[in-house]
Amino acid sequence: MSTHSSRRSFLGHAAAGFSTLAVSRLAQAQAAAEPPPRTAQRALQVEHAVAEPVSVEVNARPIPNFEPRDRSRTRFGSLDYRSGLVLTSPYRGFGGLSGLRFLDGKGERFLAISDQGGWFTGAIRYSGREMTGLADVEAAPVLGPDGRPITEKKLWYDTESLARDGNLVYVGLERVNQILRYDFAKGGTRARGEAIAIPPALRKLPYNKGLEAMVAVPKGKDQKLPLAGSLIAFSERALDADGNLIAFLIGGASPGQFSVRRTETYDISDAVLLPSGELLILERKFSWFTGVNIRIRAIPLKSIAPGALVDGPALFAADLGHEIDNMEAIDAHVTSEGETVLTLISDDNFSMLQRTLLLQFTLTE
Repeated sequence: MSTHSSRRSFLGHAAAGFSTLAVSRLAQAQAAAEPPPRTAQRALQVEHAVAEPVSVEVNARPIPNFEPRDRSRTRFGSLDYRSGLVLTSPYRGFGGLSGLRFLDGKGERFLAISDQGGWFTGAIRYSGREMTGLADVEAAPVLGPDGRPITEKKLWYDTESLARDGNLVYVGLERVNQILRYDFAKGGTRARGEAIAIPPALRKLPYNKGLEAMVAVPKGKDQKLPLAGSLIAFSERALDADGNLIAFLIGGASPGQFSVRRTETYDISDAVLLPSGELLILERKFSWFTGVNIRIRAIPLKSIAPGALVDGPALFAADLGHEIDNMEAIDAHVTSEGETVLTLISDDNFSMLQRTLLLQFTLTE
């Protein structure tokens, strides 16, 4: 058995958490939605008890080909593969990355969040168009309104979604379906979270199928986007009466609930708003027959409104024949040459059988 086939086999078993059928103790122990084992939790709590950000060593190994079966191929749907990295770290709290937002327009300085209540900041380094590694990485606990790590509250560790509007950063907590707002002008990752008002229906989303992705639509003199000033929040797998995915518009001129058409049993894992005003949704699914699959769909922002059912074409799809893992985060930037670059990162669930992957593609259409 080849190394790649072996990895795919292991990953297929590790991905059991995507299935709603907990058919064995092994599947339950490795379920992606569950917290790490108690020993890992204790280690993370020790790391998060540090009040100030700490420097983190992150090692990077290049991924030269997105599809090892055909090394000459670079085009995948509407995306061209640019480069990728496998990230590892001796820092025990590194992993579980579920949200990513760039802090500059160059695709370099980033803010990421772990689903165990931790911030990561740093910069992506490049050689030409290819990523070579990360630099200046720091970790810090996500703080609550009381200035203490949110992990000290029951079920507040599951920080699954991240949105940014200038200095304002929004964090979604899936288990409790709550949203915290952070003003990064007041201390960066040392800022205290402030719970925002959310629709009652959002609070009632199913346990562990709730708040999974968020996008902030900028508002300002130079912004003419539909829904300006709104926060768009997507559930992972909360379904309406017709079996479609529930989502919300929070704030802005037209708050309310809408739905995203669910097809091929895909769930939502993240979303990003492009400078053009188009909304991209990162999706994933698990099957015992095919393993993990991911997909990116385009949704016109202007189609989103209270009561609407929105849909859009798939731009990209991949499975375990490609260099993917549990891809949970997506962001975008535009290069000086005018290329739109999508950056994806995976959540390794703190599992030895999974990987933290950082992938970049050029959007061609």
